[in-house]
Amino acid sequence: MRNIKASLVKLTPEERLYNYNKPIIGLTGGIATGKSSATQILREQGLKVIDADQLVRSIYQTAECREFIKKDFPEAWENETINFPKLREIFFLDLKSKAIIEAFIYDRLPEAFQKASLDLHDQNFCIYDVPLLFEKKLDQKTDISVVIYSPRDIQLVRLMNRDSIKRDSAERILDAQMDIEDKKGKADFVIENNGTLEELAADVGQFLLQVLE
Repeated sequence: MRNIKASLVKLTPEERLYNYNKPIIGLTGGIATGKSSATQILREQGLKVIDADQLVRSIYQTAECREFIKKDFPEAWENETINFPKLREIFFLDLKSKAIIEAFIYDRLPEAFQKASLDLHDQNFCIYDVPLLFEKKLDQKTDISVVIYSPRDIQLVRLMNRDSIKRDSAERILDAQMDIEDKKGKADFVIENNGTLEELAADVGQFLLQVLE
């Protein structure tokens, strides 16, 4: 069983996110930096990763959440299901609604995390893929923080190509997020993704050599 190097375990369970009893590696990045590719490489290495976005999606699928949306945001309830484009519009345009929805989801994340962590019985640490690791100050509750990094000019090109959008639209999307250089400066470890998938895989491997026994 693979372990994090003892010198990198900084927190007690009481200090850790959701009072988790194993060390946590917080994995993050920015849009179009390749975080999803890095996560897939980690899984191909035989490591298990908990995906925060996936946890949120699982919460949205619960009967409790469906009833919450139906009751509190009926304009986003259509044909007996959640109209996610409409819900996103409400979320981003109305700060009060955003706070209510976030509170509902975040209150249920600890239980969703603990449930997902049951699959880590053969892994003595958790890799937690969290897009807003630094924005929500969750890095303070993880033992290690690592950012998948690409400079802004590469982010722009990838984003324009991936989403078939113009440069000004890509610029606005990036401007709405924490700057990738700020994330790089806050991280304990940085995995650069400026080249091929093979190069990214090699850098992920180097990272694992640095942090695992």
